[in-house]
Amino acid sequence: MRAFGMYNYLHLDSWSQDNVYYVDQSGRVMNLSVTLDTALQKPREVFRLPADLTACDNRLCASIYFPSSMWVTLSDGTGRLYLIKTGKRGDSASEKWEIVFNEELGSPFIVAHSVSFVKSGTHSVAVLLLRVEKDELDTKGSGFHVTLEWVTIAEMSKEGDHQYEICRKRVLQGKSVPHYAAIEPNGDGLMILSYKPFKSVQEEEKKLAGNDDAKTANEKKDPLYYWQQTEDDVTITIHIPQDITKDDIKVHFSPENICVTLKDQPPLMEGKLHSSVDHESCTWIIKENKSLEISLIKKNEGLRWPELIIGDTNGELIMDPSQATEISECLMHLTSEEMNPNPEKENPPCNAQELEECDAFLEDSATLCRFDGDTLQVTHIINLGSNQYLFSVVVDPREMPCFCLRHDVDALLWQPHPDQPENMWEHIATFNALGYVQASKQDKKFMACAPDYSYSALCECLRRVFIYRQPAPLSTVLYNRKEGRQVGQVAKQLVATLEANDPILGFQATNERLFVLTTKTLFLIKVNTGN
Repeated sequence: MRAFGMYNYLHLDSWSQDNVYYVDQSGRVMNLSVTLDTALQKPREVFRLPADLTACDNRLCASIYFPSSMWVTLSDGTGRLYLIKTGKRGDSASEKWEIVFNEELGSPFIVAHSVSFVKSGTHSVAVLLLRVEKDELDTKGSGFHVTLEWVTIAEMSKEGDHQYEICRKRVLQGKSVPHYAAIEPNGDGLMILSYKPFKSVQEEEKKLAGNDDAKTANEKKDPLYYWQQTEDDVTITIHIPQDITKDDIKVHFSPENICVTLKDQPPLMEGKLHSSVDHESCTWIIKENKSLEISLIKKNEGLRWPELIIGDTNGELIMDPSQATEISECLMHLTSEEMNPNPEKENPPCNAQELEECDAFLEDSATLCRFDGDTLQVTHIINLGSNQYLFSVVVDPREMPCFCLRHDVDALLWQPHPDQPENMWEHIATFNALGYVQASKQDKKFMACAPDYSYSALCECLRRVFIYRQPAPLSTVLYNRKEGRQVGQVAKQLVATLEANDPILGFQATNERLFVLTTKTLFLIKVNTGN
């Protein structure tokens, strides 16, 4: 239901402002381009899917993503992916949709995201495909898993003929539909915001996946060691047999490796550490409860290790509760527990009211992870705690999509910067009280905001659209009767009621207007007047 039942059927072309697209039941890609509000054109057909979609029983909705101003990635919902060269969109003279690649890629999927980039003179398009598939090995859970397949299509030159072919496939699996999943603009990494973690599926693991008995046997094994970390060090605890003495233990440290052996047995733990350590300062002792405690001193202080030994699954990380709330502390300075004493201040924080029943979250906590494109290993991980995901929006099509998180009563918009490791997620806008307001809208279906942050909006499943403008200075004098102070700014809320009872299927926001798609009609709502 989350992956496909709440799908947004209306697609905004961020490269060409005020251009929206949708795919109708006949497989026609329809475009509406707004140039003048007074002279609206009817939606026009720009492309038609060549396959007969009705022949596929388990097909999904068709999906589109615009990786650049000249390229489109398109899924017909049956499992076939199209890469289309469009020419300059929005210009009817030069716009011509032409298929340069199409291939059947297995079970049906939707296109979650795609990017277009050039490396070493070769043009490539990376596409992220989302599937929900049956999991035969999952006997205790839902019996399904979510798959994100990262497909890279590159331009190949064969005998002077240029054509596009798949040059790489990578697969990740998880147990929940990601709130947000996007490939970095240069194709070097992937960011996923999800309730449950995603892990890469290696070819070797696929071969072993059929061996059910071996897998269940492995799952029952207790960890060989436990480890925890601070910003400065890592502590490893290993339970050892009663008859082991200090002389039986050998621990070898090097800047990037560790090896622990007991008596003449094979190494208990051995391999390359996730990051370098100061090996001359590392120590080990035997505790009173017959456990071996090893202390490693990190060379790169502050770096969080997602794993202790690269590729080793025999240990278990014990998370410190303070680490789980770290993201909340990082965001604390952006809102306030007290009423703002200076009403003229830009972006005044809201007063934190007592949380009501509508504030209860469906999920306890989500995690934001960055995966390296080559190894598919996690390089950065943030536990979002109670900072609930609200929506995502493309502010600049050359950058990754932004995501909006609830923080206290407000909603904060974050822009990923994969090329800035020290400032990978930048806070770029605040929507005052939106976090609290949206929680009370039980029938909400979609949320969005203008790329210039001038307003945010949400729509319900039927008829009603709510628009929340940013605070603006008043032209007249207004006083707060309760406190006797002058109010400098007021944020207006607008409600639009559609003249139709058909379900809302799509919702997109531009700087000037909102587009709302129902089963029968495409509505335009003018919000701001253009400059």
